[in-house]
Amino acid sequence: MDIRKTFQKWAAYQQTVRELAALDNRQLNDLGISRTDISRVARNHADAL
Repeated sequence: MDIRKTFQKWAAYQQTVRELAALDNRQLNDLGISRTDISRVARNHADAL
């Protein structure tokens, strides 16, 4: 894997974590996500790139 792709995935992971962490628990619940799921959801998103 080239370094650009690795950086792109890392940046996508970080952005997703930031955005989800900024939501309150009700908003996360509306999305079907708990606080403990944020890292997994972000990782899955980054891996899909």
